[in-house]
Amino acid sequence: PIILFKMLFIGYLFGIKSERQLVKDIEVNVAYRWFLGLSLTDPIPDHSTISQNRRRRFKGTDVFQKIFDEVVFKAINLKMVTGKILYTDSTHLKANANKRKLVKIEVEKTPKEYVAELNKAVEEDRINHGKKPLKEKEPVTKIKETKVSTTDPDSGYMMRDGKPEGFSYLDHRTVDSRH
Repeated sequence: PIILFKMLFIGYLFGIKSERQLVKDIEVNVAYRWFLGLSLTDPIPDHSTISQNRRRRFKGTDVFQKIFDEVVFKAINLKMVTGKILYTDSTHLKANANKRKLVKIEVEKTPKEYVAELNKAVEEDRINHGKKPLKEKEPVTKIKETKVSTTDPDSGYMMRDGKPEGFSYLDHRTVDSRH
């Protein structure tokens, strides 16, 4: 399992989307073999072993989150991460989705939960200061038409000046200022 996780990690870090290609790259890349703890002559797990374990053994588990958390805790213990000053940036990553294969749907755009929580806090503050409660307002509901990809429904449609139009993901990165 450790080698399989490390192989998936290599694929993720270096953007190798195909497990067949991942195995081919590991066969010829000495640095990958070193990271996996394999010698130049050790056999590499078959691409189907990687995909079957990912689909059957690891799917629906929190094992990837636990590994990530453990790496972060180790970095904290080694004083590599302080968490005092963090920098966050985001970018759009192109989704593997055809921008012409979509359906348009109407969605209700309303911040109900946020407004309810905010109103509750305002009411508590008004009571604490001896003020009368505010009159309830009608909730504002907007209907918005949005595009949903038929090939990758988890992606979002982006249309911004200076950016390519199409389906993408918003990717956030946060780094510690010290390292």
